Amino acid sequence: MATRCSTYQLECRAGEARRGTLSLPHGDVQTPAFMPVGTGGSVKGLTPEEVEEAGADMLLANTYHLWVRPGHELIRDLGGLHKVMKWHRPILTDSGGFQVFSFGDKARVKEEGVYFRSNIDGQWRMLTPELAVEIQEALGVDVAMALDECIEHDADRRRTKESTERTTRWLKRCLEARQQPESTALFGIVQGGFHPDLREAHAQELCALDLDGYAVGGLSVGESQEEMFGMLDVSLKHLPAHKARYLMGVGYPDDIVGAAARGIDMFDCVMPTRLARFGVLFTPNGRLALKHARFRDDPRPIDSDCACYTCRSFSRAYLRHLHMTKEVLAPRLLTIHNLTFYQQLMKRLRNAITEGSVAVQELLQETRGWRDQYSEETEER
Repeated sequence: MATRCSTYQLECRAGEARRGTLSLPHGDVQTPAFMPVGTGGSVKGLTPEEVEEAGADMLLANTYHLWVRPGHELIRDLGGLHKVMKWHRPILTDSGGFQVFSFGDKARVKEEGVYFRSNIDGQWRMLTPELAVEIQEALGVDVAMALDECIEHDADRRRTKESTERTTRWLKRCLEARQQPESTALFGIVQGGFHPDLREAHAQELCALDLDGYAVGGLSVGESQEEMFGMLDVSLKHLPAHKARYLMGVGYPDDIVGAAARGIDMFDCVMPTRLARFGVLFTPNGRLALKHARFRDDPRPIDSDCACYTCRSFSRAYLRHLHMTKEVLAPRLLTIHNLTFYQQLMKRLRNAITEGSVAVQELLQETRGWRDQYSEETEER
């Protein structure tokens, strides 16, 4: 068997929570880890140095967007995504499946792949498992995701079972299509909707394939936190302890801490960057929305205990002024803070796991209810 380009070293546990190191071609990632989202090859508004200073070990980019524009061949010919965007740490790309399936009636799922009309250039395209692997290997990323079929939250059992079986067939085609397993790891995605027995069976089926790592997909699609954690519990108990586990698209602080307490190692979400662009900030005391008039003459930083450039340099009053007048500097400064907050949360989470179960439970209690706070903002958007 060829040497794997991805290894996960479990260092300690607190109950089901895990602290470890994911080693990849472009460096090590301390887990649990949060990956900022750089959809089109950049974290919106920030330089790679600023993202690194915030504390990120790894980024997520989007296969679909980079395929359509500027094209994976161009990025390959320019030396790969790391060289093009000047990010020298690990990169994971999702397969593009979620973006394609979000097109609704503009997409047609076939056994060959998914046929859709691009929202970027209006062209009809076919994304197959083989092409998804080809694109991600051409980008030169550390971790590629297998193409899966994403389905609606309320899909019935028959639809869910058919979709999950197709996801398995597509995964096997992804495995066969790999040309660079020595430089790009491949993670499979556990599906099964909200049917516990389907999730368990799919996790067991994927575990038998001995993949480089495993993701849990099909969550954070409108379900309650209780439903999400329930599906995590039935999925994770069948995944190998010596492989990294990734929960896709989950980003509220209490969701992250709760999922990590159940054994998840990796997270991504657009929430900290997207909400920053709307003037909504994360603080230890919860949501801070700069649009509120009470911040008009507030001389304090966003968080006096935060060491990010924004908090070291500017008052809430000034940041509110920038946001309300739509200065382009505003989303940059607010994004720096939100990403730093998330990376500090992950650092606290890793330290809590080292300290033991009591510390993890204290962090769970501290973040409880944050989903409700911030979901009010996301619903308004």
